Amino acid sequence: PCTPEGPNTRLFSPKITKMMKLAIAALLAGSAAAFAPAPQKASSSALSMGFESELGAQPPLGLFDPLGMLADADQDRFDRLRYVELKHGRICQLAFLGNIITRAGVHLPGDIDYSGTSFDSIGNGWAAISGDNAIPSGGVLQIIAFIGFLEIGVMKDVTGEGEFPGDFRNGYIDFGWDSFSEETKLQKRAIELNNGRAAQMGILGLMVHEQLGGSIPLVGEM
Repeated sequence: PCTPEGPNTRLFSPKITKMMKLAIAALLAGSAAAFAPAPQKASSSALSMGFESELGAQPPLGLFDPLGMLADADQDRFDRLRYVELKHGRICQLAFLGNIITRAGVHLPGDIDYSGTSFDSIGNGWAAISGDNAIPSGGVLQIIAFIGFLEIGVMKDVTGEGEFPGDFRNGYIDFGWDSFSEETKLQKRAIELNNGRAAQMGILGLMVHEQLGGSIPLVGEM
């Protein structure tokens, strides 16, 4: 539970809130645009490194590097970009799913703080961060601290046993992965990559429509 603060406690001023909105939108747009599937088009230097055969450069779309991020890149550079793309995709899948679930009226039971602010009274989308029905400031700080803990000590290749960028099993979580054939492993990794790309565009679309207002299918009123 959060610190005993009322539902009207606010952490951010309107000016800071606007800046945060613009920053988040820019980051998501840049991430999605850099790696989103598109007709095959790559620099000669990227092709010479053999990146056109990497996972994610899938037919009939192929490799796409409009910003030249792979120009003169080595394998370590590519792996770093793939790691970032996977992490952004995973975060956006959680964000998109969380957004449509709460908009469907599904909430945790009980209260978010000791003052009686119920989970179902919290706003949807950006309204959960800033507005009359936002999460109390203590709750926002707890969320940021928890994400920082995951980033620093959990969601990374802690043991050095990772077989590929984004492999965070750390010799503990497996779910039968080692029992799959190499072909099945590549297929599942490709599915995750494409789902992450779609989710980056999806959550960006929800953020834009939230500011525009109106309603969209399956999600409802924004």
